[in-house]
Amino acid sequence: MKFAIDIPHFGPFSNPHLVAELAHEAEEEGWDGFFLWDHINFKHAESSEPIAIADPWILLAAIALRTKSIKLGPMVTPLPRRRPWKLARETVTLDYLSGGRLILGVGLGGDYYGEYHDFGEIADARIHGEKLDEGLAILTHLWSGEEFNYEGEHYHLSRVQFLPKPLQQPRIPIWVAGNWPHKKPFRRAAQFDGVFPQKSGSEVTPEDFREILGSISIQRTQTTPFDAVAFGLTSETDKARAGAHVASFAQAGATWWLEHFAPHHTVEQIHQRIHQGPPRF
Repeated sequence: MKFAIDIPHFGPFSNPHLVAELAHEAEEEGWDGFFLWDHINFKHAESSEPIAIADPWILLAAIALRTKSIKLGPMVTPLPRRRPWKLARETVTLDYLSGGRLILGVGLGGDYYGEYHDFGEIADARIHGEKLDEGLAILTHLWSGEEFNYEGEHYHLSRVQFLPKPLQQPRIPIWVAGNWPHKKPFRRAAQFDGVFPQKSGSEVTPEDFREILGSISIQRTQTTPFDAVAFGLTSETDKARAGAHVASFAQAGATWWLEHFAPHHTVEQIHQRIHQGPPRF
């Protein structure tokens, strides 16, 4: 199993120098990855005050330059509010900058913080699903380096060809997020390289993981490696308990554990957790 730090890009974590240094510390302490949220808008539930937010892609570039071996990427970027061709350029450039360490997490994204309707964009989840599927098709075609046309419901491309191809081949790994027990996101995930299950209103359990991966295995036609990502916060003081908790997910098929921090966590708390090292078992 591999282990990563997963943080928001708000408040103090909007500072690219700080975030890059945290990633460097994580690499030094034996973590395998460092991931960022991807929001364009965010509001604290308990406050109407605006919050500082950084662009996650610029932060990821800073991380790439400050580290040498850990994986990095957005967990997750809402592809329906991105232009797929712009994302294609960003991801390939970041893949080269990092020496082939990028993992692309994708999902629908939500409108809870007005990240669609505040900017005059459609907030219909069904439309978002359609745009996600079309966006993924366009993205992977653009990564191929071949010229192609595309005619979809939402996107239309004519004789486009992007070079260079990604450093990672056959492509940059794509992890697809979804809320269980909705089935469609997991059918989508089966076509790619990993899954990041979530569950509205509660935590994903090891039992959920077994059911999710069982469903995906039936639909999966590729024989390439497939990652399954679990997340949460483990005990800071009881390493045996932390290891046992993570081991229960590994036994259910998870291949990554993300130590997942929320906006209310402090820089010092994340420093401490990084230096305690991954919850190995």
